[in-house]
Amino acid sequence: MSIRSFRSVLTARRSFRAGVLVAVGVASAALFGGGTAAAAPVTCVSPPSANDILVSDTASCGATAEDAFARAYAADSGTAVSVAESAGAAEAHATGFGTALSAARDGGRSFAYALGGGLSHSWAQGPATTLSVAGYGSGATADTTGVTCVGAQSFAVNTATGQWCAVGVGSTPR
Repeated sequence: MSIRSFRSVLTARRSFRAGVLVAVGVASAALFGGGTAAAAPVTCVSPPSANDILVSDTASCGATAEDAFARAYAADSGTAVSVAESAGAAEAHATGFGTALSAARDGGRSFAYALGGGLSHSWAQGPATTLSVAGYGSGATADTTGVTCVGAQSFAVNTATGQWCAVGVGSTPR
């Protein structure tokens, strides 16, 4: 391993760590943000149900999986949907008028978090893991074509492409 490649590995690790710290900051800011309507939380899981859909007051979730695992959690007027197939694993969490959409297939792992009113979309295929986090007034997408962040409370990463973005910076063109 040359010095140059060693430096690039260190830089990539530092960048990833910085991205994770930004995501934690975005998530905590969204969680501790302004008040929202109160609704009992709902959690949808598939399997055991082939297609699990739950609504409680204004919170709603849906999860469906075929030879895979999907979980969706929603509270405080949030909407979360997870879909998985072919050994994929998808997880979506939404609170405070947020919408989280997560999908995975062919062994991919996908995580979408819409906290405090954000819009989050995550899609993983193959050995990839994708993560998108969006807070109030922000949006984040991590899918097979790249990542996109809009707004001050956004973070997305795709391990297959090595791309990540935060607070609207570092997005890939669509």
